[in-house]
Amino acid sequence: MVTELTDQTFDEKTNNGVTFTDFWATWCGPCRMQSPVIEQLAEEMGDKVFFSKVDVDANQETAAKFG
Repeated sequence: MVTELTDQTFDEKTNNGVTFTDFWATWCGPCRMQSPVIEQLAEEMGDKVFFSKVDVDANQETAAKFG
């Protein structure tokens, strides 16, 4: 499972263990193409890695922190 994070929840949810975060946007073609791959990885490795995603348009503060 890939958890959707926001500016308000990002720090709290990603401060423990190994985290993979996909910074994406609805208008981004490559983002849409890689989404099924990330979902599959989350199914296979979700017990070892916390998978999350951040919509960069809706969460500009977090997106700006990571460039």
